[in-house]
Amino acid sequence: MTVVTRFAPSPTGFLHIGGGRTALFNWLYARHTGGKFLLRIEDTDRARSTEEAVGAIFEGLKWLGLDWDGEAVMQFARAGRHAEVAHALLAQGKAYRCYATPEELEAMREQAKAEGRPVRYDGRWRDRPESEAPAGVKPVIRLKAPQSGQTVIQDLVQGEVTVANEQLDDFVLLRGDGTPTYMLSVVVDDHDMGITHVIRGDDHLNNAFRQTQLYQAMGWDVPVFAHIPLIHGPDGAKLSKRHGALGVEAYRDMGFLPEAMRNYLLRLGWGHGDEEIIPTEKAIEWFDLDAVGRSPSRFDMAKLENLNAHYLREADDARLVALIQPLLAERLGQPVDDAGKALLTAGMPGLKPRAKTLVDLADSALFYVRPLPLPFTDKAAALLTDEARQVLAKLATALEGQADWSEAALEERVRSFAETETLKLGAVAQPLRAALTGSTMSPGIFDVLAVLGRDAAIARIRAAVGGN
Repeated sequence: MTVVTRFAPSPTGFLHIGGGRTALFNWLYARHTGGKFLLRIEDTDRARSTEEAVGAIFEGLKWLGLDWDGEAVMQFARAGRHAEVAHALLAQGKAYRCYATPEELEAMREQAKAEGRPVRYDGRWRDRPESEAPAGVKPVIRLKAPQSGQTVIQDLVQGEVTVANEQLDDFVLLRGDGTPTYMLSVVVDDHDMGITHVIRGDDHLNNAFRQTQLYQAMGWDVPVFAHIPLIHGPDGAKLSKRHGALGVEAYRDMGFLPEAMRNYLLRLGWGHGDEEIIPTEKAIEWFDLDAVGRSPSRFDMAKLENLNAHYLREADDARLVALIQPLLAERLGQPVDDAGKALLTAGMPGLKPRAKTLVDLADSALFYVRPLPLPFTDKAAALLTDEARQVLAKLATALEGQADWSEAALEERVRSFAETETLKLGAVAQPLRAALTGSTMSPGIFDVLAVLGRDAAIARIRAAVGGN
């Protein structure tokens, strides 16, 4: 059997972080087993579904690196097929028309609440002849669900889960206006798409019982279910925007790398021994559903940032330069030119170990591509005293004759200069950092000197001391 999984979001908003994890688990299981990963957009809620949201889902999945097989299926376009199945069940006597009015259904609900019973349809039209149908009522079509026995699900995450059929009711397949319900659409689409494994959040577990009954009524194979616990916030409450339940694109804009996001989402509810750093290739090799935990996982922004910092350190320098260019252009008010790109590439080994996100990286790299005169932070400006400027002026003259502009040679030259001037190294290096970067925080100052090159470095020093 070829494994076929699917991700089936509703386009009523962005691709949120929980949806991203569900998509990842489906994608990994399909890739691990050599199967297929399909995408279905459940756009039947026409009032809330938007083209922008569909686009956001596509872009979010692409950014995460989760490629799907074939074309995305749009659920609304298949409404005719869904209705066809409902009418087939009707013809087989496995479904029936229900003429209960909204007022009757409301009275049913109120009575159940008053008696402390679960709210469920009482089956009043299950065996009643349609000749008794009231005039002017458009009937719904309900499944004639089993009324005794049990419905059992062998869930790959939750284990065996059972519900007594008497606790379920004859749920609606087609509404009075002929439109299919979610429950019908999902089952028909999963069957027609050949879905073998339904991997989704455990908030859908209750739906699985009704969906199983519908599969059985149609004589179709029931897929394997795997219901994943939801993600909670650090305080144990259901994940919300205040915890980090943002769109995937928000994490991209905050400067996270997709490979770090995949690794982090993977570890939210799945584990492989004590491994924390799990590259995607290893994730595909190791992933299986038996390692998904049954308890909710907790979102931790600090862990995500630390993981992202690891992947930044491992990332290709040229790729990082390309990723931060739009951020730098926004700060500069103009694109980064070729000379700036070369500086950033040369300086990246010293920059990336200090950053947790691409935003951090862009902020720390900005000094390399700023035009003169550099703006100074308050702390940097405080270092550039009259005495410090005199020292820097002498250092600039000393550096003009420096033939070897390597990091090691520059460190030796500056240390020698400090000794000659009977100064501590910090008395030279700290104002030098301020002059070269406009800040008191930067990569190693001798690395910065080497990356800038002789002409640019001396120009910055002289600009800081008030020269030309």
